Amino acid sequence: MTDSEDGDRRRDGPSDVSGTDAPDEAGGTWERSDGRTDGDEETPSGVVGWLKWFWTTDRGWVIYLRDVTTSVTAVLIIGLLLFAISGIWPPMVAVESGSMEPNMERGDLVFVVDDDRFIPDNAPVHDGQSTGVLPADRAAEAGYTKFNGYGDVIVFQRDGRRDLTPVIHRAVLWVEDGENWYDRANPAYMGSASNCEQLNHCPAPHAGFITLGDANPAYDQHRGPNSALSAPIKPEWVIGTAEVKVPYLGNVRLFFSELSSSSVPAQPAAADGQSASADGPENATVTADSPMNATATAGHTQPAI
Repeated sequence: MTDSEDGDRRRDGPSDVSGTDAPDEAGGTWERSDGRTDGDEETPSGVVGWLKWFWTTDRGWVIYLRDVTTSVTAVLIIGLLLFAISGIWPPMVAVESGSMEPNMERGDLVFVVDDDRFIPDNAPVHDGQSTGVLPADRAAEAGYTKFNGYGDVIVFQRDGRRDLTPVIHRAVLWVEDGENWYDRANPAYMGSASNCEQLNHCPAPHAGFITLGDANPAYDQHRGPNSALSAPIKPEWVIGTAEVKVPYLGNVRLFFSELSSSSVPAQPAAADGQSASADGPENATVTADSPMNATATAGHTQPAI
């Protein structure tokens, strides 16, 4: 072999080189001495190996799945933390009516806690236990305010009925069984009633809270002849107390609630005489698949499906 032939042979390629990486002529990738290419991933083994691969691989579909998993996990963690604090699931309600304006607006998202979580001083005691709710008359004496007004704002079941949508209004008075509460009430919210006999639920049929929407002209327990929203609210009818509101975020929940409501027939009006129309701020009720999963809505008498 001449020097020229030997030089040509050396220039022609590394095919006679062993134990080092060599290019794959067909695919244009480098073939390693162990038979794998640089584009190959080592197959993970075991649970830890697969988890490590899931969180580190750069494959497109895995990145998408990883992002979704991370987002869902974050939401669940936040939800569990809120539940641990509130004792109610779900712990958020969305306000849909104007009955609590200007202190709660339509579309506000409100954080609600169980009434035994943060018990205020001087809360009424019933059957030997604190009700966990401070009404406006006692709150005024203690200087206790919530949402720019005296007294706790509560979410409650009307007449204790789970088939009716709950309401979010302010507790203003605590009355005892058989009490004539006319003299303690504010005449501005009793319409034309001039004595206890002209009020609905007076004397009180049982111990409970007298409630009022901040924007409403009359107590829920009166509201004119034969049109009371509910009897005095028993402690066991109270779902929770409103603690914090976040403006606008409730509109997302309301959108899906309205979308769902539009797909089912309209429900009849309640027996208490309230209109099924959503017009007007007369009552901020809470609608959802269960009484605790709530969006405050005006006038709806049945939970949205």
